[in-house]
Formats: sequence, structure tokens, C-alpha cells
Amino acid sequence: MKSLISWLYGFALALGGPGLFAIAFLDSSFLSLPQINDILVVLMVTRHKTGMAYYAAMATLGSIGGCYTIYYLAKRGGEAFLQRRVRAHHTDRVLAVYRRYGALALIVPALLPPPAPFKLFVLLAGVAGVRPLPFVLSIAAARGLRYLTLGTLAIWYGDVALVLMRTRGRDAALWLAALITAAAAAWWWVNGRSTTVGRVPPE
Repeated sequence: MKSLISWLYGFALALGGPGLFAIAFLDSSFLSLPQINDILVVLMVTRHKTGMAYYAAMATLGSIGGCYTIYYLAKRGGEAFLQRRVRAHHTDRVLAVYRRYGALALIVPALLPPPAPFKLFVLLAGVAGVRPLPFVLSIAAARGLRYLTLGTLAIWYGDVALVLMRTRGRDAALWLAALITAAAAAWWWVNGRSTTVGRVPPE
């Protein structure tokens, strides 16, 4: 496995943006390559700071493509797979989250570092019938924010960003996810309150 990871690093760094897209696609679909995209974004931006937005975009697009592949397969036959591989109570919990929040339930797990079960949320988005456009927009927002943040750190700190990511990356991701969750909860509360206030009471 280590030799494969080393080869993938060399492959992506040699190709630049297209290589980053390919690795992000594989990591988000058929393979599990923890943090490889994060490290590649930091490495590439450190070498070419002016290409930060480009590298963040390629990593985001690759992740969207990989996630959509799993989502599409889950829509076509994901329930049978889940019954064989995933415990029923895990499935029920995630489906309950989707029933309440829809595609927005993808944003927090998409921001969290491993071992967060992000692919389970992607699979269940297909099973739960989340519509394609909200699904893609949620992945794009979360992963785009993640990679732009990493790219910004690489510009500010250079190679030190790799050390920060490995030592403090999990904490930073958790704080970011918590802030987004709090903001979303506040929005839902305000929106629900305004909807309730605006209703005409029955006569």
C-alpha cells in the first residue's frame, strides 16, 4: 500500500492539476486515500502559489466527480449493498438526518478529516433520494471551502503548512465543522421562526 501511495504522489505531482483531479476522484469513489488530497493541494500550492485557486478547483471537481459516482450507483441499487455491508442502526440514523436537513447534511462530514464516515453519507444520499443539484452543490461548497482554506495556509506558511495540517489539521476541521453547524442551526431556527410567525392562524 505504501508503494501505491508513493506512486500516486509522484503521478499527481508530475501532472499537476489533472493529476490532482484524478487522485481526488479515486479517493472520493473507489479507493480510500486518507489526507492525500489535502497534502497534494498544500504541496502544489507551495510550489506554485499563483495557481492556488486552480489547484483547489481541480481537487474540488475531482471530489465532486467521485462522490457523484457513488451517489449514482447508490440510487441504482444502494439499498441491497447497505443491507449487506452497513449496520441497520447506522443507516437509520443517517437517513433520519437526511429526512430533516436534506443535502445540507453532507456539508459537515465533507469537511471532517478521517476517520469520519463521509462515504457512508454519500451512499445514503443516493438511497435517501437527495436530488442531484443540491447534492453536487453541497459537496462543492464543503470541499471547495476545505481546499481553499488549505491553499491559503500553504501561501501563508509554505512547507510549515504540512506540519500544521498533520498536527492541527483535525482540530481545525472540527472547529470549522462546528462553526458551520452552528450557523446552519441558527439559520434553520430563524427561518422556521419567521415561517411560523408569518402563518395566518386558522379561523
